Amino acid sequence: MNKQIFDMKFKSIMEKVKQTRDAGQREYAHDINNVFANFERVGSALGISREKALMTYLLKHIDGVTAWVQGHQSQREDVTGRIKDLIVYLCLLWAMVDDDQSDTEMSTFQKNLRPIPSPDDKEV
Repeated sequence: MNKQIFDMKFKSIMEKVKQTRDAGQREYAHDINNVFANFERVGSALGISREKALMTYLLKHIDGVTAWVQGHQSQREDVTGRIKDLIVYLCLLWAMVDDDQSDTEMSTFQKNLRPIPSPDDKEV
């Protein structure tokens, strides 16, 4: 496959991934404002982090793709559907990493904030 054909295929794949992610948000998250809601609910119910909950779903699909690679053809879902789900889960995991980093950065930023004294403040 040449690069031009791959680039067109890549764009098509990413559009399908976005459709899957949007459908998953409606079906599983149940919260338009929190893309991690499903993983947070599952994590809370099981006493694990949202990342570990997501990893459980991700590993299920890795098992399915591994079975396909090893020659197992009889699956309930086409292997491309599993690959699409894996891409969605990896994007969500990436977003969790970013979310955790921004929380840490904001926390560090807030800890280092010092009030700016006003001209009316007098040292005691």
